[in-house]
Amino acid sequence: MLKNYLQKQTTSLFQKKVYEVVKKIPQGQVLTYQQVAKRAGYPKAARAVGSALNKNYNPIIPCHRVICSDGALGKYNKGSDTKEALLRKEGYLTGKSL
Repeated sequence: MLKNYLQKQTTSLFQKKVYEVVKKIPQGQVLTYQQVAKRAGYPKAARAVGSALNKNYNPIIPCHRVICSDGALGKYNKGSDTKEALLRKEGYLTGKSL
């Protein structure tokens, strides 16, 4: 049933561009919402990037690798604890305190 829902879900051009940028973030590295917005061609759309990522449930797109400009982790549609755990597992948060 979830698969059918995802197939019916429409994705805007903006979302597609954001997802393409995020798919290229290597494991253990992050970009900020602002950096993703700029790379997607929408330099003033950092908040919209967050909204687009919140709507994504495709595991191929590593949304957890996008953080706030101030270094805060930001939100994640699977929960903040999950985001932190994934970033720790990938080595980004090694030795960093939140």
